Amino acid sequence: MKTQFYTLPHISLRFVPIWKRHFLVWRKVAITSVLGHLADPVIYMLGLGYGLGSLLPEMGGTSYMLFLSAGTVCYSTMNSASFEALYSGFSRMHEQRTWEAIMNTPVTLDDIVLSEILWAATKSLMAGVAVLLVIWLMGMSHTLLSLWVIPLALLLGLCFAAVGLIMTALAPSYDFFMYYFTLVITPMMVLCGVFFPVTQLPAVLQSVSQLLPLTHAVDMARPLLNDSVPQHVLTHVAVLALYTLVGFYVSLVLFRRRLSK
Repeated sequence: MKTQFYTLPHISLRFVPIWKRHFLVWRKVAITSVLGHLADPVIYMLGLGYGLGSLLPEMGGTSYMLFLSAGTVCYSTMNSASFEALYSGFSRMHEQRTWEAIMNTPVTLDDIVLSEILWAATKSLMAGVAVLLVIWLMGMSHTLLSLWVIPLALLLGLCFAAVGLIMTALAPSYDFFMYYFTLVITPMMVLCGVFFPVTQLPAVLQSVSQLLPLTHAVDMARPLLNDSVPQHVLTHVAVLALYTLVGFYVSLVLFRRRLSK
């Protein structure tokens, strides 16, 4: 009987109405939601960009402001996807019992988990595009290559939404998520080149950094904003896609086990 927990996901278009449901709920608080997700990264970008930028005119062959902006796009996307997959996902699954209500219709748990990942990725895409618009409006980057940051934000959102749902499936309460943000999200901000080049880290930490998905996103975003084609694009995309697929499958298995009790 337990083998049913580990069957491969069954993908269907039944996730679409669930995604639409999440969108209609979000639309009621869209303005405050966008402002909330935009304020934090813009404060980081402007505060550190101008503050440290006056002391560090250049970093990595470009202005520190642009260097930080690329990291901020990825950091904002990661945070948005993580918050939606963890706190909002947990509310719908555990507190509000929205999943339980949905599963009384001809919809499977596979559809629900997929819709959660896609909805969190959608919100993270909006957050990433909002920061990108600020970068354009401030004149830090006008290159057409910067448009590729948009699909990158979507892929990064899918990645962290899928990984975040693993934590949601394991969480007994909201307090559990503090461990994830303290032990996973915050160290990634430091190790993955958001604020300074990864090459400044000790060799061991550089190796660790290459295993983390945020590093691969930053390594693509920074050249794109600087009008350059990133190196090893296929490797970066493959790592983010692998995290997404594994995260989706593992979270689905954990949700099957949790909701069967």
